[in-house]
Amino acid sequence: MSLSIVWNNEQEEHEINSGLIALLESILQKAGIAEGIDEGEVDLTFVNNERIHELNLEYRGIDRPTDVLSFAMNETGEDEPEIIYAASEDEELEEVPYVLGDIIISVTRAQEQAEEYGHSLERELGFLFVHGFLHLLGYDHQDPESEAEMMSKQENVLAQVGLTR
Repeated sequence: MSLSIVWNNEQEEHEINSGLIALLESILQKAGIAEGIDEGEVDLTFVNNERIHELNLEYRGIDRPTDVLSFAMNETGEDEPEIIYAASEDEELEEVPYVLGDIIISVTRAQEQAEEYGHSLERELGFLFVHGFLHLLGYDHQDPESEAEMMSKQENVLAQVGLTR
């Protein structure tokens, strides 16, 4: 399986260490297996509430911070351009990673929610990460049935890595 995370830390409130990244990599592998996804790259960025607030307003028109945003690269819609890769006769096409999309997590909000729900920051970040990953695959929670499906999938993956409530 070649699912991977490319991550970036744009906040200074909480340390992002190698143990956390390894945990999120494990979550990605388990979620990938559950969803039949065996290759791809997820770009993960950790931000603070101020930055996620800006992004939420810019991309969703919602004027407040949120916990996680997902931007799928493989959405097909009227306004989505087709991506075409080309090479000249003299060169081979470079291997381009299959990017599933971007997940942006407010570590500030994750810490607030972890305290509110009475569990660890790692559990909350894991939850938000798998939640964002499922959004990249097209899952949503607009009605009670789809919300229950997403919640079940999230909790199943988290249980596999020992992040239960």
